[in-house]
Amino acid sequence: MTSPSKKPPCLERFRAITAHCFITTPYPRLHDDLHRLLLPQRLQPEIGLEGNALWHEPGARFEEAARLLHGCGLAATIHAPFQDLTPGGFDERILDLSREKLRRAFALLPLFRPRSIVCHLGYNHQRHRHNLERWLSVSTETWKGLLPLAQAAGVKVMFENTYERDPSIHRALFARLEEFSPGFCLDVGHVLAFSSTPWQQWLAELGPWLGQLHLHDNDGSSDAHGPIGSGCFDFQGLLQRLAQDGRRLLSTLEQRSVQDTLSSLAALERFDTAALSGQPLES
Repeated sequence: MTSPSKKPPCLERFRAITAHCFITTPYPRLHDDLHRLLLPQRLQPEIGLEGNALWHEPGARFEEAARLLHGCGLAATIHAPFQDLTPGGFDERILDLSREKLRRAFALLPLFRPRSIVCHLGYNHQRHRHNLERWLSVSTETWKGLLPLAQAAGVKVMFENTYERDPSIHRALFARLEEFSPGFCLDVGHVLAFSSTPWQQWLAELGPWLGQLHLHDNDGSSDAHGPIGSGCFDFQGLLQRLAQDGRRLLSTLEQRSVQDTLSSLAALERFDTAALSGQPLES
């Protein structure tokens, strides 16, 4: 989140927001950001486990990061790896590697004790729609092997929307995973960039499972992960609706730079952020 050559910004004015939300932090930057920004500013990371860290990083490095966070009384969420993974895939070797990498992420839950772990379904309409039942069956088997690990650690699993065009895929999978009480993470930028369904319908159909928000913006043409207010998502409408419904959700700012994160925090000051001050659904 920050460059060694730049002085970290002061975020004290945003404390009412940052005390409750999480800031996306890819694991390769985590150790530097902990010392330069997260710990001094008391920011809570959503630790992204993309890349090769789960294959090669010594366990002691994960333990050090968790110890620093716990020692300062800071919570975290975890974003499970997703790039190149196919949790509902049909190639058995690629599927085995996908499951193994996800197992390694879930194995960190007792160490970090995150408020949630966010996962992608890996569904692609173009590739999977003609074999939907097979995809659902394989996906169900994958997640049934992982969700008990999260339950044992007391961590809620949130499945976010990515390339899914509408809520039907999540609903079908959630019905098969009902015994594990899955949660839903509404990624508002992905709704704009990839979905043919407005956020109101996502909320209406998946509201009972909603436990977390991923907040970033774009103009609808690409997944820009821009600051709040830089695109066309109706943040005021969403936050007002959630506040009126009495929802209290986990939330993560998913910008790609410090400046964009600052811009998002400034934008959130204009809105009713009561819905961003909550707890995850009970495991």
